[in-house]
Amino acid sequence: MGKDKAANEQKALGKKQPSNYKKLIIIGVAVIGILDLVGCSAASNSSDGNTNNADSNSTNSSSGNKQSSSKESKSEATNKATANIVSGMEINKSEISSKVKFYPYESNGIKMEVLALKSSDGTIRTALNTCQVCYSSGKGYYVQEGNELVCQNCGNRFSADMVGKTKGGCNPVPISDTSKIDDGTKITIDKNYLDKNKTYFSNWKA
Repeated sequence: MGKDKAANEQKALGKKQPSNYKKLIIIGVAVIGILDLVGCSAASNSSDGNTNNADSNSTNSSSGNKQSSSKESKSEATNKATANIVSGMEINKSEISSKVKFYPYESNGIKMEVLALKSSDGTIRTALNTCQVCYSSGKGYYVQEGNELVCQNCGNRFSADMVGKTKGGCNPVPISDTSKIDDGTKITIDKNYLDKNKTYFSNWKA
């Protein structure tokens, strides 16, 4: 009887073992499946991140190229405009200070004058020494008082730092960048520009 009981127990265990193996196999397959899903998700996120970085780099590169192209276009336009400049007046930059200096010029018998000074940021600024509004009076020229230029016709005070920058109103007639060349040592003002603007000095009484 004891032998039969032991035999029956071994048979019972033998029947249970395959069932346990099946459970372990199922659990193993499930774990592998979960790991595969996690791995795919991570790979997908990495791919998306790389794509976004690539798109961002591409956008930045494109933007940088556009800005560079814009600067080059402006530079080329300025170079083309100044290529035909004929020297009408040359101003040595070394002699310019914050105290305004006047340079005479004559066009077909009409006496003209260019003013030059160094602004507070160190930039040398140039303009015609006649007012855009008061020139016809003959007294629309400027005298410096401190850091201001004063119109001798209407008394308007104009900041020296704004010379050559402001257009319109009672201020010195600006000389555009396309009408002069700055080579680092001297500023050359175009003769054609000076001659074209002689009417501002037709009644000048400075």
